[in-house]
Amino acid sequence: MATLKLTIVPAKKLIDGRHKIRVSLAHNSETRYIPTECIIDDESEFKDGMVIGRSDASGMNVKLRNLLNYYQDIIDHTSFISGYSCSELRELLVRKKDYNNAKFSDAMSTYLKELKEDERNKSEKLYRLACNSFIRECGDLFLTMITPRDIKKFRKNLEKRRLSPTTVRIYMTLVKVVVHFAEKRKMCKYEDDPFEDVQTPAANVRELDLTVDELKAIRDLESPKYNIGVARDIFMLSYYLGGMNLVDMLEVDFRKSYIEYYRQKTKNKKQGESKTAFSIQPEAREIIKKYMRPNGKLVFGKFDTFGKAYSVISRKMEAVAELAGVRKRVVFYSARKSFVQHGFDLGIALETLEYCIGQSMKTNRPIFNYVRVMRNHADNAMRKIFDNLL
Repeated sequence: MATLKLTIVPAKKLIDGRHKIRVSLAHNSETRYIPTECIIDDESEFKDGMVIGRSDASGMNVKLRNLLNYYQDIIDHTSFISGYSCSELRELLVRKKDYNNAKFSDAMSTYLKELKEDERNKSEKLYRLACNSFIRECGDLFLTMITPRDIKKFRKNLEKRRLSPTTVRIYMTLVKVVVHFAEKRKMCKYEDDPFEDVQTPAANVRELDLTVDELKAIRDLESPKYNIGVARDIFMLSYYLGGMNLVDMLEVDFRKSYIEYYRQKTKNKKQGESKTAFSIQPEAREIIKKYMRPNGKLVFGKFDTFGKAYSVISRKMEAVAELAGVRKRVVFYSARKSFVQHGFDLGIALETLEYCIGQSMKTNRPIFNYVRVMRNHADNAMRKIFDNLL
């Protein structure tokens, strides 16, 4: 266990003969020293770890005691302390001293608060799960103390819990977002990124896309029940709107002949990078007319909130697929997946498909020229994809 004490080192006497009081760090059979700002004139002014015989002795001792307590707190919250060399531990203490006392839980709370204010409730729950898992596996570390060693420990412990590679990858990615968020907010600073050279499990490609014939079967389904019909309509509308998410659908004013919006998922990024605009195609308009209110917003009958609409989609898409004769897993995301796959199969440029689905765009394109050109491309691409369903 690492131990701390206050000392002076005669061999390190200053040029003018005075002495800096230092923190002695003993760990793993080694000793390193951390100089403090407190300077005494003579060795006789320091005894048993305390400054004596000076008019400012009391103030110095309080300052030094607070510094010792501060370093001790860092040590107490460092996981796998025995794995650090004395020099590495000294570096952690020195590096931590230059920043505030923010811990991972502080960054987590700040980030979750912003998600909640943006009404990103599903994201907030997922980030909370990931962050709590990090605290559970590694402890509530000071932000500046997080190292690749901790991130590797996090991954290893998640895998020991027999979580799927996809879940491990998602949790690690979300924790990374929170840590980088904290650095941007000046809560900490890293010379070396804690996630550098830390491998995450490879993403599994989710085979959720439908063939053209399978999508047509869902489109043409004669629904036996009201909730089945609503689920099918929401699914098909997403497809006809370039894989639009439900939360974005409920925000769009459909009274216009075109849509221009920023995905809720990417709206906190530079808007010019995620703006999407395209004309509403006739196939989409037919469904919109069934559910549009006078204010242009969609209300799916008795499923009149995001929660209720999302619930009916989640619960009934399996039944929709079964009734349509589709023998594979189908979820709401399948609409987005299928739109992109069908476009790719038709030879449509990936950049155009990326734009249609509202994916974050590259930053080196002039936004005004980009939107004007890409809207035309999006309209042509959608028409080509939907004509392929005839």
